[in-house]
Amino acid sequence: MKRSIVALLFIIYYSSLVYGQTDSLNEYLETAARNNPGVRSAFSSYQAALQKIPQAGAYQDTQLEMGFFLQPMEIIDGRQVGELKLMQMFPWFGTKQAAQSEAAHMAKMAFEQFRETRDRLFLDVYTKWFTLCRLRQQSLTTSKNKELLLQLEKLALKKYSAGNAAVDRGAGMKTRTGEGTSGSEKNMGMGMSGGMGMSGMAAEKNNFLPSLPNFQNIENMGGMSSMNNTAGGMSDVLRIQLEIAGLENDTESIESEIAAEKAGFNALLNRPVNSEITIPDSLEQTPFLLDETSALAEIRRQNPALGMLTEERAAYRAKAEMDRRMSYPMFGIGVDYMIINKKTVGSGMGGMNSASGMSSMNGKDMFMPMASVSIPIFREKYRAQQRESVYLQKAACEKYLDTVNMLEAEFYRIKHELDNASRKILLYKKQSELAQTTYRLAKQEFISGKGDLTNVVQIQRQLLDYHLKTAEAVAAFNIMAANIQKLISSTNKN
Repeated sequence: MKRSIVALLFIIYYSSLVYGQTDSLNEYLETAARNNPGVRSAFSSYQAALQKIPQAGAYQDTQLEMGFFLQPMEIIDGRQVGELKLMQMFPWFGTKQAAQSEAAHMAKMAFEQFRETRDRLFLDVYTKWFTLCRLRQQSLTTSKNKELLLQLEKLALKKYSAGNAAVDRGAGMKTRTGEGTSGSEKNMGMGMSGGMGMSGMAAEKNNFLPSLPNFQNIENMGGMSSMNNTAGGMSDVLRIQLEIAGLENDTESIESEIAAEKAGFNALLNRPVNSEITIPDSLEQTPFLLDETSALAEIRRQNPALGMLTEERAAYRAKAEMDRRMSYPMFGIGVDYMIINKKTVGSGMGGMNSASGMSSMNGKDMFMPMASVSIPIFREKYRAQQRESVYLQKAACEKYLDTVNMLEAEFYRIKHELDNASRKILLYKKQSELAQTTYRLAKQEFISGKGDLTNVVQIQRQLLDYHLKTAEAVAAFNIMAANIQKLISSTNKN
């Protein structure tokens, strides 16, 4: 495994994770891969694990023993003043290769851990990103609905103004009608004073006099109707202002949530929390095709958690082989070098001063090759080590199967949520179209006076709710797609 490829994997982003994303998101992914402390820590751990491979393949340190006599020791052919021993031990054949194999698998485990950390980071970035896009879309939708309510407020104010004008016209007509009645009453009084006779009796017979109060009642009813319309128009304006106040509060809440999500997003990128983030105004559903059979096969083949367990089992297998070879003898070779000074005349054994007693080996250093072998007679220790490795392999196998089951269950859960989000997107879009059409019709009826404001506001609420739910469903769909891609982990790991 080349370090250049590893370095490349460290800085690349998931180009195949979610298709059709903006350049800004790709830049954020690359920045997160370079700067996130958790990913950098995992990569440093992998680099540290790589350094264990040459350590496992190295021989034991050579042993050097040195000794010097404070008083030279008399020997037959001289005086020994010191001794040097050098020894190198060698393990049984194949032991060093097995140890290197174990270290290599452990390094691959660290690399899979790095992949898992990086994939989890990318998923967190995608989740935060789509959450920000959803909140941005909801903020824009709320602003648009506020504009619609402001338009309704203008219409309601126009109706209110028109109602006031109608009341004023009704009051004027009543005043003029009252003046005409007073004049007729005067004329009628003059006629009646001039003579009562048959004309007065005919008028009383034809009921002309009782009809006057009926006209007055009709005028009074018209005035009350105009007053009711005026009061209703004012209540419509107040009702719309209440709706606008609610939307303004929702907008502030959304903006506060956006600020919190931005801080979390910048933390993933290891940037200051107040760093600016470019968020698109539109939130589109990610094109995502899922082949269930292929996805499950890719999960088994490429998921980092399964990769770690695979390498762990291989490491225990190599350790078992190493333990088996360690139970065999170890060999050592070395040299023993004795430093001997010459024995002077007169210092011979028994006080003999004869020079003829001196040997040609007098004062000559001695060099002696040596060989050693370890005898592993305590076999139970080595057998226990081999049994330990076998049990660890079995544990890794069982853990692998358990992880496969958990990942498959997680896959089906995410797939269910993905399909559910897809159905909701279609439903909310259809409902939004119908609500939009209904809103236009209700608005026209309100303008023409055939409908009331309550119906318009209710439909407008439904339209806003459908838009908000559509944004939530699209964000949920994209996040679930990113979760499936994390399970697959399609980034090249070779």
